[in-house]
Amino acid sequence: MKLLRIFTVLIMVIVHPFQSHSQTFEFDNPIAEQRADPWVHKTDDGIYYLIATVPEYDRIVIRKASSINGLKEAKEKEVWHKHETGIMGHHIWAPELHKIDGVWYIYFAAGEAENIWNIRMWVLSNPSEDPMQGEWTEEGQIKTQRESFSLDATTFVHKEKRYLIWAQNVKGGSHGTALVLSEMKNPTTLTGPEVILTEPEFSWEKMKYNVNEGPAVIKKNEKIFVTYSASATNHNYCMGLLWIDADADLLDASNWHKSPGPVFYTNEDLKRYGPGHNSFTTSEDGKTTVMIYHARDYKEIQGHELSDKNRATRARIVEWTENGYPDFMQNTTD
Repeated sequence: MKLLRIFTVLIMVIVHPFQSHSQTFEFDNPIAEQRADPWVHKTDDGIYYLIATVPEYDRIVIRKASSINGLKEAKEKEVWHKHETGIMGHHIWAPELHKIDGVWYIYFAAGEAENIWNIRMWVLSNPSEDPMQGEWTEEGQIKTQRESFSLDATTFVHKEKRYLIWAQNVKGGSHGTALVLSEMKNPTTLTGPEVILTEPEFSWEKMKYNVNEGPAVIKKNEKIFVTYSASATNHNYCMGLLWIDADADLLDASNWHKSPGPVFYTNEDLKRYGPGHNSFTTSEDGKTTVMIYHARDYKEIQGHELSDKNRATRARIVEWTENGYPDFMQNTTD
């Protein structure tokens, strides 16, 4: 990352005031209680699907509605359950729902029943029109060049090429997780090279644990933005931002920029603690960017943070600056 370019962008943002182009939307937060790492997929005909981590870490569930607020009361369906032994037997984390060439895919992380921290990335597929119907097939593990702790896969297309970004321990030991990017041959296979986009370097990325995880991609204003989450999943959890010009080579790490500070974080006045692991969708009119994320409404956690059930799914509007950058802090209502 080139800090001079980063500081130049920050100066531009300060010089030019924020511009709000969104309509007013009131979200009935929390959208879903005890649902972490939320991912919302909006179909072309306006149906919203919500998929997220359940606190038991044992299954994958989906709910759907015709509005974001409608997800709150929508009936939830379990579409897959963990294995009793072996692979995909524990820590079922951070599922994402994508429709690729007419087929639904769920990307998720899972450990082994007998080795719960041996976490890798896995894929399910379903050709049904509705992902809450039909049968889900286990497509297997997404194989990476490094065989190590890996999770939080997300996929996107740019200039007719499909890419995957995920979090992985790339250096071993207590180094923690970095974000890695690779082109894909198909929805389940990487082609490489595997490029490290960011790894924990600032203090806000190293609170209790060294963490860069939970990437989410949004393309706007001739740029590709990637949000990610950092630090332990307590009140220190927060979001950072990467970006790159849309015409640049995505697989050249030097083309990527990184925010030197978090862009979304705990706000005690709003009782919003440890926000992060977000996804992006649009409002019902298709014009306004909406961020779906999780947070707690209290700071003190009894026991380990991963044992606390009360990360809830929330929604908020994302504003955009005059220079075309997302502003996650301007809206102060949630």
